[in-house]
Amino acid sequence: MTNFPKGFALHVGNVGIKDDTNDLMILTCDSQSAAAGVFTQSRFAGPNIEISKQNIATGIAKAVAVISKNANVATGETGRSNAEEITELIAATVNAEPSEIILGSTGVIGVQYPMDKIRDYFTQLETPFSEREAEPAAAAIMTTDTHPKVASAAAGPATIVGIAKGVGMIEPDMATMIAIITTDAEINSDRLDKIFRRTVNKTFNALSVDTDTSTSDMAVVLASGHAGAVEENEFESALSAVCLDLTRQLAADGEGAETLVVVDVTSARDEEQARRIAKAIVNSPLVKTAIHGRDPNWGRVAMAIGKCGDADINQQDVSIYFGDQEVYPTPASPQKLAELETYLASEEVRISADLGIGDGTFTAYGCDLTDGYVRINADYTT
Repeated sequence: MTNFPKGFALHVGNVGIKDDTNDLMILTCDSQSAAAGVFTQSRFAGPNIEISKQNIATGIAKAVAVISKNANVATGETGRSNAEEITELIAATVNAEPSEIILGSTGVIGVQYPMDKIRDYFTQLETPFSEREAEPAAAAIMTTDTHPKVASAAAGPATIVGIAKGVGMIEPDMATMIAIITTDAEINSDRLDKIFRRTVNKTFNALSVDTDTSTSDMAVVLASGHAGAVEENEFESALSAVCLDLTRQLAADGEGAETLVVVDVTSARDEEQARRIAKAIVNSPLVKTAIHGRDPNWGRVAMAIGKCGDADINQQDVSIYFGDQEVYPTPASPQKLAELETYLASEEVRISADLGIGDGTFTAYGCDLTDGYVRINADYTT
């Protein structure tokens, strides 16, 4: 088991949304922690997102909570009032101000919270919390995930521990699914925010399962300060390692997925172009189904690059690889193609495209497309 860093304590429980598993996670800090976060840009964002964005703008937080299996999105003024009330209930429970609470919610859209059950639950909730294991927290926030997702790293005397959920409705826009990162490093909120945004841009925002941005995306980081100051570059490197680990876990567990797909784009005009091309490849249903079918059809990768329409992409300058095997412009031999079929059956497949333009690079993370994805989402509410 992985423990949260010093200063953090956990409560998980069932408030009556899920039938037989925990659907509430509350993670508290024993003092005000430095906090930063990024959130969905969806125009259908839920009231929990609006409240949390407002609260985290202060740069401090005392607790972060997540309710799972109910997104509380498109629920009108009642949904907003309910989210505010739950924030107040949590604040009273952990001896904090409502403005110090970050509240996430994930699950079905358009359904009201069972407020009577939630109120009753909080009247019986005992504090202070004492649990510190991250795995139960990661399990409590899951919806269609098949397993909890936890990652950790050391940064000098400090530790960084993160949990995340989300395997469908995922192509983040300034945030991702729900990710909660904790550390006992001492760092002010302004520096934490800048470092976290850089990290999210190359990890969670490099992820796509199905091109769909959730209404409830939230990625936050809290720093208790208990371990003291940490050299900034070392802290950023460890934070990036945790977020990348979670990104890879989320991609590999994409709804119905069997294969983690990693796409490297190199020699682009700049990072922005490399990002667009990498996302075009990893998001292509034809590329995704080719991987699932173990078909080394590099023409689909060429199609994904070409459809972006960038005038400075010259097909004569582009090279495409599956793993270490070049497939364009130098074609693979029949023997190598047979070997690629075996390679495409691996748990992780890497596709590389060198554009031959400049020095821009980007790596995107995704998964294959299976009939399992169709079944999960065809039957999601029925």
